This record gives sequence, C-alpha cells and structure tokens, in this order.
Amino acid sequence: MAWKRRWNAAQRVPAVRTALFAIGLFLMTASPALGALPGPGGIFVFAAGLALVLKYSGWAKRVYVRFKRKHPKKGDWADWSLRRRSARRRLVRRKAQEAAGEAAE
Repeated sequence: MAWKRRWNAAQRVPAVRTALFAIGLFLMTASPALGALPGPGGIFVFAAGLALVLKYSGWAKRVYVRFKRKHPKKGDWADWSLRRRSARRRLVRRKAQEAAGEAAE
C-alpha cells in the first residue's frame, strides 16, 4: 500500500503531471503509426493517451465536456470506453428512471 501513497504524492508534483500529459500526447500522436500495423493496436494506444491527457489537463477536460454536450451519443461511447465512474452513475440513474416510468404506467 505504500507504493500507492507514493504514486498519489508523485501525481501532485507539477513536473510529473506535465510529463504524464506529454506522454499522453505522444501516445495519441503515435497511434496512427501503430494503426498501420496489423491488429487493433492503434486504438488502444490512442485510448491510453486520451485517458492520460484527460486526467492531467484542465483544458482537455473542458474541450471534452463541450464535445459531450454537442454529441451526447458519442460522449456516452467515449465514457464507456474510458471506464469513467460518472458514466456508470448516469447509466444506473437512467435505468432507475426508466424503471420508475414503467412502474407508473
């Protein structure tokens, strides 16, 4: 458990956050080259890079929120693919509302 505390402490250091953001950008830009190789490797590399960029950049989070508001279906797919907790909460809430609507009928 000590390694987890050390990792959490390291993530608060601005240089580490910047490095992780840069790695995310690198992964996103390298994904087309890996996409040319046989197999789905480029998709996974892009998703890993996107996850790093979204975690460590406030600007990227704002752009992502704007994208989700304009394109809700695509935003749902992106949330699902990134395994976001907020997406799971919304799904549970939506199912509960649908169940309540069916019970009222």
